[in-house]
Amino acid sequence: MPADFAAYDAQPWKSAYGSSIDGQLPKARYQNLAELVQQACTRFANKKAFTAVVPNGMNGSLTYQQVGELSDAFAVYLRVVCGLKAGDRVAVQMPNGLAYPVVAFGVFKAGCVLVNTNPLYTPSEMTHQFKDSGARVLVIVDMFADKLAEVLPKTDIERVVLVGVSEMFPSIPNLIVRGVQKFWSKVLPPLPRLAKPVERFRVALREGAALTTPGTVQAWSKAIAPGDIAALQYTGGTTGVSKGAMLTHANLLANIDQVLAMGKSHMGEDECVLTALPLYHIFAFTANLLCFFDIGGRNILVPSPRPVQNLQRAIENYPITWITGVNTLFNAVMNEEWFTAFPPKHLKAAIAGGTALHHAVAERWQRITGTRIAEGFGLTECSPVVSFNPLSGVAKPDSIGLPVPGTEVRLVDDAGAPVAQGEPGELIVRGPQNMLGYWNKPEETALVIKDGWLYTGDVAVMDAQGYFKIVDRKKDLVLLSGFNVYPNEIEDALAKMSAILEAAVVGIPDAKTGEAIRAYVVRNPDVQGELTKEAIIAHCKTYLTDYKIPKSIVFRDELPKSPVGKILRKDLKVEVKAEFNN
Repeated sequence: MPADFAAYDAQPWKSAYGSSIDGQLPKARYQNLAELVQQACTRFANKKAFTAVVPNGMNGSLTYQQVGELSDAFAVYLRVVCGLKAGDRVAVQMPNGLAYPVVAFGVFKAGCVLVNTNPLYTPSEMTHQFKDSGARVLVIVDMFADKLAEVLPKTDIERVVLVGVSEMFPSIPNLIVRGVQKFWSKVLPPLPRLAKPVERFRVALREGAALTTPGTVQAWSKAIAPGDIAALQYTGGTTGVSKGAMLTHANLLANIDQVLAMGKSHMGEDECVLTALPLYHIFAFTANLLCFFDIGGRNILVPSPRPVQNLQRAIENYPITWITGVNTLFNAVMNEEWFTAFPPKHLKAAIAGGTALHHAVAERWQRITGTRIAEGFGLTECSPVVSFNPLSGVAKPDSIGLPVPGTEVRLVDDAGAPVAQGEPGELIVRGPQNMLGYWNKPEETALVIKDGWLYTGDVAVMDAQGYFKIVDRKKDLVLLSGFNVYPNEIEDALAKMSAILEAAVVGIPDAKTGEAIRAYVVRNPDVQGELTKEAIIAHCKTYLTDYKIPKSIVFRDELPKSPVGKILRKDLKVEVKAEFNN
């Protein structure tokens, strides 16, 4: 490859798109997300848009028309009752449920900015995100309202709206779910005394509906420019400090078109997607919520996918055509007898992202379901999708696929120079889905956006056809006697051992080699016999050269995970640091 970017700028992946993928992004179909929502609610008015399912199978649904009317009412509530202006921030802290799309779409229609927040955050994490974003209104699931007394005085939040998990279920199922939460599982705490106004969600909707006048919401929506911020999506990013990625309406709309361009040839009029990943996470937010709403699909929402048995009724009772997930979710569900005995019969494919998909998991999924897991790659700062494996043609194992249309990708060394084809380099991205920057953090923004290119911090290789493979996170690389060792490769080898349920690999200090390899391993309870360190090392010798074989093996009952099920190496590295500093 020449020592310039000519080979990258030729974009070899375009020839790999084939006839099923249009290499050119179409002209933007909507000015903003509010317009997308309004048009979808009109086109698909009588179709079911969302069905929320709790573990015992009880459920509630909303049609597209109902979503349109309710989100109009919530937009009016925000602008008229709460007195918000265009651009004001609204924090939303709740799990998957019928209220989530109503609230999110209402925020868009009001011209406000959505601040997605993990419901499991600690008070200190909530305080940081609310204060940093300057949120004025908080919509929170009532299960965690006991945190508010500590949090609210330290923030700019002026009003709180409480939402129930079974909000908008039919009356009897709602009463049963609420009764179980209150008297059996005891997860509904008493509301603390607060100095700020607090309202139930159903009351807020009634107030908004009563104040709605013809044309008001449409006028707010029309005033939203494509470059206006739609969401502040908080992330550790490539530097580890929690900050809000500013995603505009244009960013998210472009990414919707990019995702649909890669999969539209496999999509019909009656798609049904299982949404076990939380909607507050950017993966499900774009792929499940926005993309499937745009095409008139039905979202089957699971409020809590843990334990994995919570998915059983959702998978068995609905014609699931698509499943999105992460490696740990696919691995876990395939260890359930009810899933392997009766895999979803309408399934077309599964979509993986968030973390590396292990080859062994992909192969087993193919055997059990008869369908593929198509792996993609993305990050919050890119709304999130950067690349995706086409569902047409021959699959490339362990690949994150081709850059989505309208996206340029380069691989560079530490000096920013291009690397040779087949050699690892940091993956950098330029495209319409790239964020504006980090909220109120110009210095942090300058570290990752340079000359219009976003530096992802991920190390990848590219083949001659333009397919990419992630080698690992740049910051997770282990340097062993001058050799670069990538944890993903070792974790993938460990995943091939049936006696191992999950594994994570990090570097530990070593006096001779600088760093050594440590593997954290969770035993598979369904495999008989003792799992020993000696057996693991012998297994690794089949797949890895000697210096990549773990020197240290630690058995754990479980591994630390993010809300979407991504194994958190960073938490393990904190443990290692504390261990070796003592």
